[in-house]
Amino acid sequence: MILPDKTIRTLAQDPDRPMIEPFADRQHGNGMISYGVSSYGYDARVADEFKIFTNVDSAVIDPKNFSDESFVERKTDVCIIPPNSFALARTVEYFRIPRDTLVICLGKSTYARCGIIVNVTPLEPEWEGHVTLEFSNTTPLPAKIYANEGACQFLFLRGEDTCDISYADRDGKYQGQRGVTLPRMIEKSSKAA
Repeated sequence: MILPDKTIRTLAQDPDRPMIEPFADRQHGNGMISYGVSSYGYDARVADEFKIFTNVDSAVIDPKNFSDESFVERKTDVCIIPPNSFALARTVEYFRIPRDTLVICLGKSTYARCGIIVNVTPLEPEWEGHVTLEFSNTTPLPAKIYANEGACQFLFLRGEDTCDISYADRDGKYQGQRGVTLPRMIEKSSKAA
């Protein structure tokens, strides 16, 4: 079942464990890319912290041994992504996902129609943190991303039952992340099997 606006509001405003904070309880969008609760989702904002990919040192991207030397950091209201490149950012909002819920993210049409793709993996049950966003500029031109405006829409899918093991139960490697978080690997155990 997909959660409607009224359920998202209730969960986001729970005084003990708010699902989204800060929470915009309606759509905001006058002169900006919209954000806030929608009929069946929540349009999150991108914060003003960006890591922009650069290849000045002819780096190789290796998800198992990732080096942050491939990025330049910028704190700015408008991030310019080079042609055919990408940037990492994060949501303004901090999310706490309920145990019976899985969250899927889709890009905003305003960016998609400009050739800018937003990618986020699903937010698993009981995951919490700032969501790291990837903006891919698929065009041959520089592209702008506007901080503190809408970037993507989250859809909340409630399961028929709660899962046996949540992201928090298995101590997921991205649990509680704050800021823009780069790829991580779980270290191999030094114990003999």
